[in-house]
Amino acid sequence: MFWPMFQLALAFCGVAVLGVLAVRVGIEVRRFARAVGDSTERITRAMEDLERSAAPLAARGGLVRRSNGGHNADE
Repeated sequence: MFWPMFQLALAFCGVAVLGVLAVRVGIEVRRFARAVGDSTERITRAMEDLERSAAPLAARGGLVRRSNGGHNADE
């Protein structure tokens, strides 16, 4: 009767360890998802800032190209 009880206790301990590890994995996944969301927001803001700052530069580039008659200075 000792061995079946011992095996049952070991099985319970194994399931308990797996449960604790599953909870830890779930917590880390939630933290990782939050970090990915924050990074996505920061990348989106940086992209919008880049687009806003590039618009005047692109407009000036178009003016320079038109004032040269569409030719580069090297030609």
